[in-house]
Amino acid sequence: MADYSIRTRQESTESLDSASSVVTSEEYSDDEKEKHRYDIEDFTIIKTIGTGTFGRVVLCKNKETDEYGAMKILCLSDIIRLKQVEHVKNEKNILQEIRHPFIVNMLWCDRDEACIFMLFDYVCGGELFSYLRNAGRFTSSTGTFYSAEIVSALEYLHSKSIVYRDLKPENLLLDREGHLKITDFGFAKKLTDRTWTLCGTPEYLAPEIIQSKGHNKAVDWWALGVLIYEMLVGYPPFYDDNPFGIYEKILSGKIEWPKHLDTVAKDLIKKLLVQDRTKRLGNMKFDFQSGADDIKRHRWFKGIDWHDVYLRKLEAPIVPRILYDGDSSNFDEYPETDWKTSRTLEKSELKLFEDF
Repeated sequence: MADYSIRTRQESTESLDSASSVVTSEEYSDDEKEKHRYDIEDFTIIKTIGTGTFGRVVLCKNKETDEYGAMKILCLSDIIRLKQVEHVKNEKNILQEIRHPFIVNMLWCDRDEACIFMLFDYVCGGELFSYLRNAGRFTSSTGTFYSAEIVSALEYLHSKSIVYRDLKPENLLLDREGHLKITDFGFAKKLTDRTWTLCGTPEYLAPEIIQSKGHNKAVDWWALGVLIYEMLVGYPPFYDDNPFGIYEKILSGKIEWPKHLDTVAKDLIKKLLVQDRTKRLGNMKFDFQSGADDIKRHRWFKGIDWHDVYLRKLEAPIVPRILYDGDSSNFDEYPETDWKTSRTLEKSELKLFEDF
């Protein structure tokens, strides 16, 4: 489930058989930790702003401070039924560890006997996906701006041995100034070598995931290549109505290149969409975290001051229309359901979440 979004293309899936100064949580002061202790009753639930397979994201408001937030509510029974227990635990543990300008911050997390609650900063600009669909395709300069912020975030995650594994426009939100925030860490994983879990969104899967060869952080750089292509062309390079048709196209490596595509961007995409991950830009160094430098030095980012990127000093090409702090007009409308009626788990089932 995208933190704030419904999957408008093939749902991200666990199985291919299914169709600078950054503050970490450990660095919080005691006062800050106290400030981040809440109860679900401390919030007024306003409306749903995103749905997924086993939960939803709601716009909420702190009754005491009047601050808005985005609350991800996951049903424990559905998490168990869909065999997502470890993914949810990974998501929580990773979100507690990370703080970055281009990643949605988790402020608080708790559970009762029926649901898990994750409170995030409310990022009110909506999904990059919506802006891309409205525009048809982005200009090269717009694509460079968003790509630079993504590279900054991925470099940070990789430096912490975290592979993201679900990069796509639906998981990129715009804040009120127009800067990106990566959301939905349901498939993120701590990694020191390789993993074999089959997960992701079909159009964005790297060949090594499909072939079950074991994969590492190089899959994020492959996904960046797919994303840059989609931003500049308007659709992903590998597309088919059937997921297995998509996999065949990915493994064939054949890409159609529109004549309007910027030649420098094309060169970068080609170097990211390399079948052999050891020859893929971003993954040609043994050091797990140093590969981003090769991407940052590419000609498409010529003139980019990467320190200014991190400090959010680059001028955003799109500034969302925000009328007030709790404005939800940049998100789709969703039918409301009563999540409070979720089934309470048996004691034996709750043991699965003892360490949550």
